[in-house]
Amino acid sequence: MSIQYYEGVGRRKESTARVRVMSGSGKFIVNEKELEQYFTRLGDAETILTPFEAVGLDRSQYDVTVLVKGGGVTGQRDAVRLGLARALVKINPDWTSSLRKRGLLTRDPRIKERKKPGLKRARKAPTYTKR
Repeated sequence: MSIQYYEGVGRRKESTARVRVMSGSGKFIVNEKELEQYFTRLGDAETILTPFEAVGLDRSQYDVTVLVKGGGVTGQRDAVRLGLARALVKINPDWTSSLRKRGLLTRDPRIKERKKPGLKRARKAPTYTKR
C-alpha cells in the first residue's frame, strides 16, 4: 500500500516544481536536501512557507517533498510556493479563498521575451550610426 499524498505543480519563468504534501513530522525536502540547505538566500524559506501561514496550518503536521528543475533561484522559489499552495487546495478546497486573497494561487505569467530579427536581443537595437 502506498502512502497517501497530495501533489501540486508550480511553474514560474523556466522553473517547474512538483510538490508532494503528506501527513508527517514537518520535514521539508527540496531535491533531496533540507529546505534551508537548498534555498540559502535570506527570506527564501519564509516566502516558500507562506501558504501554510495563509491557511493557519502548523507546518510540523506535514512532510513536503519537492522536485524542482530549471530556471534560477527566484523562479524556483516561486514555483515551489505555487506548487505548495495548489497541493494545500487539494487537501482542503475551503482554503482556496484565503490563498487566493494573498495571491498564492496565481501563476506569474511573466516569461522571457523572444529575440526579434534585426535586433541584438528582444528589444535592444544595434547602435544607430548616421555615417
